[in-house]
Amino acid sequence: MRLGVNIPNFGPGADPGVLRAWAQTGEGLGYDLLMVSDHVAITPDVAAQYPAPFYEPFTTLSWLAGATTDVGLGTTVLILPYRHPLLTARMAANLADLSGGRFVLGVGVGWAREEYAALGVPFDRRGALTDAHLATIRAAWADEDDYRAGRVPVWIGGGSDAALRRSVRFGDAWHPLRFRLPWVRDALGRLRDLAGAEGRPVPGFAPRIVLRLTDAPPTDRLAGEGTLEQIVGDLEELRRLGAEDVVFDPFSGDPEETRRPSAAWRALAAVADAWKQHSLERGPR
Repeated sequence: MRLGVNIPNFGPGADPGVLRAWAQTGEGLGYDLLMVSDHVAITPDVAAQYPAPFYEPFTTLSWLAGATTDVGLGTTVLILPYRHPLLTARMAANLADLSGGRFVLGVGVGWAREEYAALGVPFDRRGALTDAHLATIRAAWADEDDYRAGRVPVWIGGGSDAALRRSVRFGDAWHPLRFRLPWVRDALGRLRDLAGAEGRPVPGFAPRIVLRLTDAPPTDRLAGEGTLEQIVGDLEELRRLGAEDVVFDPFSGDPEETRRPSAAWRALAAVADAWKQHSLERGPR
């Protein structure tokens, strides 16, 4: 099971040097995948959670591809209706080619109604647009002489039944974000049922969870939140549930965190060491 990091590509502390330091720290700690988020117009609803400056994901990942060596790079998640699907297909294919096949395209429908309005995209059609864009991207990539996409993995974000169905129809993996373990166990059952009903293979499982280390064990908690022992236990449970990748999101909501990334780096180092030790003790199975 590979581990990844959702790098904050926004906020008052974000700049090229900090982004490079995030990437090189993550790769140096042995993480397998570095991912960034997506917003285009920082409207009030977006700024309330993810304030400016906001670094555009394809540009940012191209920069980080040159600042790293082997680590995977991806989006968690690209809001698919914001861009023409042929533009997305070309940018994703080019980034995969230029990075030596390191790119993962994680996509979602988005939630920011004001941002949709600013971009002139109908919010109420975001699900249908996402499905149509995925079909167009897949068709474009079939022209290997032009796009040279190779094998770009597509992860489908979201937790609704529509997102699960989208994962079955278009995705290589389902990519749920920030959840409690009982919920995801139930959702994985629905995913298997939907795949069976569609007569399609069950997609992979590549969740994104929080990373929030606490001194005392919380009771009602999200996956990835708690003591080091609890977080390692969450990773082991996700492994048993079939996760091929798990991405940690260390941002807890305070924009000032982006000025002080060292706290998140210490947490990532502690989890990486603890998971490595746990894997050695568990042994091959």
